[in-house]
Amino acid sequence: MASSLLHCPDKLPFMNVEAILHMKEGLGETSYAQNSSLQKRGMDTLKSLITSAATDVYTSQMPERFTVADLGCSSGPNALCLVEDIVGSIGRACRRSSQPPPEFSVLLNDLPTNDFNTIFFSLPEFTDRLKAAAKTDEWGRPMVFLSGVPGSFYGRLFPGRSVHFICSCSSLHWLSQVPPGLFDEANAPINKGKMYISSTSPLAVPVAYLRQFQRDFGLFLRSRAAEVVAGGRMVLAMLGRQADGYVDRRTTFLWELLSESFAALVAQGMVEQEKVDAYNVPFYAPSVQEVEEEVRREGSFRLDCVQTYEINLSSSGDAKEDGRTVSMAIRAIQESMLSHHFGPDIVDALFHRYTELVTESMEREEVKSVQIGVVLTRL
Repeated sequence: MASSLLHCPDKLPFMNVEAILHMKEGLGETSYAQNSSLQKRGMDTLKSLITSAATDVYTSQMPERFTVADLGCSSGPNALCLVEDIVGSIGRACRRSSQPPPEFSVLLNDLPTNDFNTIFFSLPEFTDRLKAAAKTDEWGRPMVFLSGVPGSFYGRLFPGRSVHFICSCSSLHWLSQVPPGLFDEANAPINKGKMYISSTSPLAVPVAYLRQFQRDFGLFLRSRAAEVVAGGRMVLAMLGRQADGYVDRRTTFLWELLSESFAALVAQGMVEQEKVDAYNVPFYAPSVQEVEEEVRREGSFRLDCVQTYEINLSSSGDAKEDGRTVSMAIRAIQESMLSHHFGPDIVDALFHRYTELVTESMEREEVKSVQIGVVLTRL
C-alpha cells in the first residue's frame, strides 16, 4: 500500500492528495451525492457557456465521434446532468441542420479514490432520459458511450489529439498537494491556527499557495494541450477571488469558520492545538489575472472568455436551512482529509459546531462565494 505521506527535500510531511482526497462516497445522508446542490448551482450559472462552447466545436468540425471529458466529475448526479445538457445541445443543432447526431464518447475523470460506482448506478435513469428525448426526436437518436478515467488531471489522461471538448467545474481550486513553505526551518507551522490564507497569515503563506497554483495550473494546461484537437475547447470553472489582494472574504470566510470550529474543539480538549496548527488545505482560489497569466505563459490556448460570478449561498432566506446545506456540502468535500489528519471521531462534533457558526453568520448577513469561468480554444 502506498504511503499516505510524501516527503519533500526539507523533510516536511505533506498530504498525498491523490491517495486521500475524495468526495464522501455512497448515497447516505452525509454523502457528496446528497450534498452537491451548491456545486449544481455553480454549474447552472455556466450551463449556457458550456453547451454553447461544446456545440460550437462540433458545428465547426462535424466529427463522426465527438469526445467530451469531464475533469473532476466526482460521485454525485451533477456529472451526468452536464453530459445530458451537452448531448442535448449538439443534438438539437444537428436536428436544425438535418444532420444525424455524432456518436458521443464521454470520459468521466476524477482521482482513483473517487466513488465512480455511484455515477454508474444512475446510468439507467440517464439512459431513460435519452430514450425519452429520442421518442420526441428532439435530439435525434444519439449514441452515448461513457467511460470512467481515474487519475489526476495534473498530468496526462488521454491519448494525444483525441478530445474535442473538456469541462471542469468546481475542481481546479484543488491543488495537487499542500504547498511547501508552510513550515519554518525548525519544522514549526508559520500559519498557526489557520488552515488556509487569512488576514493574519504572514506573506510567505499566500506566496507559497500562489506558486503551487502556478505549477499545477501550468501542468494542467500542458497536459490538456497534448490531448485536445486543434480548435477544441475547454470550459473551466473554479472558486476564485475578485479582491486585489490575496484575501477575499467571500473565499476565506468559510475557511475561517472551520478554523473557529476547531478552536472550539481544542478548548473542549477534543483536539490538540499542535495538530490543528499543522493542518493546511490543498486549495487555492486564484484571481482572474493569475489565471490569465498562466494561460499566456503556457501558450497553447487562446483565452476566449473569462468572467467572475457571485453565488449567493444564503439563497433560500432560511438561515437554518442554508447553514445546514453549506455545512453538509463542506463536510462531504472535506471529510476524507479531515479524517486522515485528525481521525474520524471528531468529524460529527466539528461539523455540529460548524453548522452553528455558519447559521449564525447567515442570520446576520448574506454569505457569498466567487466563481471564475474560463473558455479556452486550442490553437
